[in-house]
Amino acid sequence: MKLKFTWKIWLLIIVVALSLVSIFVTPTFLQKGVLVISVKSNSTAFEQGLRSGQVITEVDGQKIESIEDFSQIIQRKFNTNENVKTIFKTKNAEYILYSKTAPEIIVSEIPQTNIKTGLDLSGGSRALVQAQDKKLSSSEVNDLVAITNNRFNVYGIADMNIRPISDLAGNNFMLIEIAGATPQDLEKLISEQGKFEAKIGNETVFYGGEKDITSVARSGQDAGIYSCDQAQQRHFCNFRFTIYLSEAAATRFGGITEDIPINSSNPEYLEKTIDFYLDDKLVNSLQIGEGLKGRVTTQVQISGSESGETKDDAIKNAEEEMKQLQTVLITGSLPFKLEIVKLDTISPTLGKEFTRTIFLAGLAALLAVSIIISIRYKKLKSSFALLITSISEIIIILGVASLIKWDLDLPSIAGILAAIGTGIDSQIIILDEAKQSIFLSIKQRMKRAFAIILGAYFTALAALIPLYWAVAGLFKGFAITTIIGITAGVLITRPAFTDMVKKIEE
Repeated sequence: MKLKFTWKIWLLIIVVALSLVSIFVTPTFLQKGVLVISVKSNSTAFEQGLRSGQVITEVDGQKIESIEDFSQIIQRKFNTNENVKTIFKTKNAEYILYSKTAPEIIVSEIPQTNIKTGLDLSGGSRALVQAQDKKLSSSEVNDLVAITNNRFNVYGIADMNIRPISDLAGNNFMLIEIAGATPQDLEKLISEQGKFEAKIGNETVFYGGEKDITSVARSGQDAGIYSCDQAQQRHFCNFRFTIYLSEAAATRFGGITEDIPINSSNPEYLEKTIDFYLDDKLVNSLQIGEGLKGRVTTQVQISGSESGETKDDAIKNAEEEMKQLQTVLITGSLPFKLEIVKLDTISPTLGKEFTRTIFLAGLAALLAVSIIISIRYKKLKSSFALLITSISEIIIILGVASLIKWDLDLPSIAGILAAIGTGIDSQIIILDEAKQSIFLSIKQRMKRAFAIILGAYFTALAALIPLYWAVAGLFKGFAITTIIGITAGVLITRPAFTDMVKKIEE
């Protein structure tokens, strides 16, 4: 018997087709190359115009089809101390770089779908953060997110997600997710407020941030490691970089130094030093040259040192310390002292293994249910209709998630499974009602089944809406995907399945 498609079945087919388009038609559809996900600011590549989101298709005329191709070309080129010419070609432009070191860019494979995976599947670290001894308002946590985003961007971190969340008690938090970072990295970045002050005596000359700092040298002759020494089996490396003050800060510097006498024992300098404090801890003190007495200068040099067991370790530690100071000076301090409420990490390998396992388990479960339905109702068509409807629900959920750019994490996957389970329950209700009283027409029996399904839908919806905010929003993914699934079921897949069953019974 040929199945006649009703408008409800056609609606299901159209929505599933649109969902597949939402999932698989990406901006880089069928494009070869590697995707640029991060370009370090102030780097040569950044200055030439290369930006995240662009796709590199060729390097020096050689076609790029994978990260391996890109890495091999870059590694072969940068093995000397001479300037090297590199030509990057994207879809719409060509960029020529001259550099002694490899370009400071991070690339990844071009995504084959629009589905975004969360930290649980891609790997990295997650921190739930709140202010110490203070309950943040929604506007305050939004300001905190903006400043933290700026700080992490300056620090050169890619693949991060920072957003405000709240719980049912009205507490506001900041959730930070960084792919590829370790918990130690994340804890170090957010455990310090980053309040930078430069003082002469008890008077503050300037603070870190755009109000007092107009520019910070981060490379070239005005920034870097300038000397390394060894003492008592440890290596020490010194760094320095130049900052440029605003006119107001420079005027304060001149006014404060005007009244400071010249050092009698060392007349090249003034009697007082300029002291640098980070989070109220003294990190360095510099002498002030007598030529700067009362002078309104916009240029100040910051210096410091770090140690290590080897010279390479000392250089690395000094560079990291310099980078942290530069970041604080550029972005300013966080408005509150923070504490980490919860800190998690997951490896990308575990995430991939989980995805593969859950896919196989879900497929096996659907097949098992279909076989049981086929045996129970003695109709292969009913089993096939149930299988098609369940797969359609999964496609619709993923399509909507792709459309709203929702990150699929473990709670989201659990929500998809819950929606599938709810869907199968509803479909079994429909099949059972179709087999009931012969004194009712198939149309009346389907209406009765749908009344039961609607009651279950509104009950589930009432339970899921509060869950959206529960546990500081960490179950938000579960609530979102479950609501999408059961809503699509009531509006699209259940009516279509009902019409399928009607045709089968008739």
